[in-house]
Amino acid sequence: MLLIDQIAEQHIQAAIERGELEDLPGSGKPLNLDDDSQIPAELRAGYRLLKNANFIPPELKMRREIRNLEDLLEQLTDAPARNRTQARLTLLKAALEKRSKGESMVLQEALYRQKLVKKMCSE
Repeated sequence: MLLIDQIAEQHIQAAIERGELEDLPGSGKPLNLDDDSQIPAELRAGYRLLKNANFIPPELKMRREIRNLEDLLEQLTDAPARNRTQARLTLLKAALEKRSKGESMVLQEALYRQKLVKKMCSE
């Protein structure tokens, strides 16, 4: 589990213990995953089309594979397998960084994560 995930989980558990997450609006009701009210009207048709086609942006596919390789790397004990996995992971990270040069807000995650961790740790 990533550091940010651990910090977030600790804060969520603390809020649950303090009762801060009880009686929230919509509590106990299913999420409306088709709500597109926050998407600009001119983009809704395109977003819906991509969603219905199960499209995932390439950078998100790469991020998913990176996380899977990181998890796999923690479990591997065989040196040659670890080396191959580490090489693949390094290549994917480099490709993702190359793609991210000003192209996607999704890829600003690392900067956002750093700011979030700093803020959460200062509370």
